[in-house]
Amino acid sequence: MAWGDVALNALDIFNHELMLFAAIGFLVGGIDDVAVDLVFGWQALRHRRHGNGERLERLPGPEHRLAVFVPAWDEAAVIGAMLQTALARFDHPDFDIYVGTYPNDTATIDAVRAIADRDARVRLVIGDTPGPTTKAACLNTLWHALQADTRRSRHVHAVVLHDAEDVVHRDELRVFDALTRRYDAVQLPVLPLVDKGSRLVSGHYCDEFAIAHGKHLPVRQSLGAALPFAGVGCAIRTDMLARIAALRNGEPFDAGSLTEDYELGLTVARLGGTARFARIRTTNARDASDLVAVRAFFPGSLDAAVRQKARWMTGIALVGWDRTGWARPAALGDHWMRMRDRRGLVAMLVLAAAYLGLIGWALGVLGHALVDRPIAPVGPVVSSLLAANAVLLAWRLALRACFVGHAYGATEALWSLPRAIVANIIALLATRRALFSYVALLRGGALTWDKTAHRFPETARLTA
Repeated sequence: MAWGDVALNALDIFNHELMLFAAIGFLVGGIDDVAVDLVFGWQALRHRRHGNGERLERLPGPEHRLAVFVPAWDEAAVIGAMLQTALARFDHPDFDIYVGTYPNDTATIDAVRAIADRDARVRLVIGDTPGPTTKAACLNTLWHALQADTRRSRHVHAVVLHDAEDVVHRDELRVFDALTRRYDAVQLPVLPLVDKGSRLVSGHYCDEFAIAHGKHLPVRQSLGAALPFAGVGCAIRTDMLARIAALRNGEPFDAGSLTEDYELGLTVARLGGTARFARIRTTNARDASDLVAVRAFFPGSLDAAVRQKARWMTGIALVGWDRTGWARPAALGDHWMRMRDRRGLVAMLVLAAAYLGLIGWALGVLGHALVDRPIAPVGPVVSSLLAANAVLLAWRLALRACFVGHAYGATEALWSLPRAIVANIIALLATRRALFSYVALLRGGALTWDKTAHRFPETARLTA
C-alpha cells in the first residue's frame, strides 16, 4: 500500500472519530437545551392561563431611599452623559448616585465632578488605591462611602448597580423600590442596543441576552435555582449586603472575583435570601408594551468581545467553579443550572472538533478525488446522529430568531442567523484566552479590571 493511501486511510479514520465525538456532544447539548425549552414552554402556558404578570401601574408607589452605585475606571468618555441621562430619566423622589473613581484617573474624576457640582444627588467617591483594581474592589469603596453617609443621614433601603455606559429606564427605581419590599434582590432584563456599525459582533450580544433574559433566567426562577445577577440593572437590599459584608470583613463585594455579579446572586441564595427576575411592562404614549430594562452598547470589535467573553468564562466556568461549588444536595434544579453555566468549555471543545472535522472532511474529499477513490459511506449510527443534530440545530436557530424578533423586530431576527456563526468564533477565541488567563491566575497572576472601551448613545436619542 502506497504512503498516500496510508495517509488517506488515517485521515478517514480521524475524520470519522472526530465526527462521532462532535455529533454525540452536540446531541447531549441539544437535548439539554430542549429540556430548558420544555420548562419555559410549560411556564409560559401557565402564565398565559393565569395572566401576563405584573405591570408597573399595579405596583405600589415610591416609599424608600435608594442608592445607585456606578464604578468607573477610565470612563471619562461616557460617564458624564450617563449621569445626565440618569438624573433626567429616573422617576423617583429619593435617590443618590455614588460614582467610584480612582486617584490616578483625573479625567473621569473631572467629568463626574462637573455633574456633582450641579446636582447634589451625585456623590463623587475617590478611592485610595490607584486603578485599575477589580470592579468589586471599586464597589466596596462605594459601600464604605454609603455606610459613612448613612451614619449621618437617613437609611438607604437598597443599592442599585449600574455601569458607566448604561442607559437607564425611567421607571426602574420605582420597580426596585416596590419589589425589594418582598425580595432581597431584584434583577431587571438587559437589552443591548443595536449597533448598526457592528451588526455581527456587537449584534450577537442582542441575540444572547434576548435568550438569556427572555428564557434562561425565567426558567432558573421557576426551578427555584439561584439567580445570578448581571451586574447592571439589579438592586440588593442593604440589610442583605450588610449580612454578606459581615462574612467578608466588612466588604460585600468579593474583590478576588472576576465575575462578582454572578457570584453575588449565588451568595444571596446561599444565605437564604430571595431574588426576583422582574420582567415588568408599562404603558406609555410611544410604545404600548414597554419593558422596564437596562440598555447599553456592547463591544463592537472582535478583540473587545473576545476579551469580555474570556473574562466571563474565566470567572464563571473556571475560577468560579472552585469558588462557588454546587448547590444543596437536594436542589436538583440549581445543580442543573450551575452545570449549564459551566458547560461552556466542553461545548467549545465539541465545537472546535466540529470545525476541525469540517476541515478534515474537505481535505478527505480532495484526497479521494486526487487518487480517484470513492469516499466510504457514513455508517447508520453517525447518519442518525447527524440527522438528529440537524433537527436540533434548526430548532435552536428558529427559537433564537423568535426571541430576538420578540425583543428587536424582524430585521434583527434575520441577522441572528449569520450571527450564530460569529458567536461561535468569538466563543472559541474567548475559550483560548480564558484558559491562558486561568493558568496565569493559578501561577499567582494579579486580578485586574480587564475592561473594554465604552460608548454612550447620542443625547438626541435619549429623551427623558
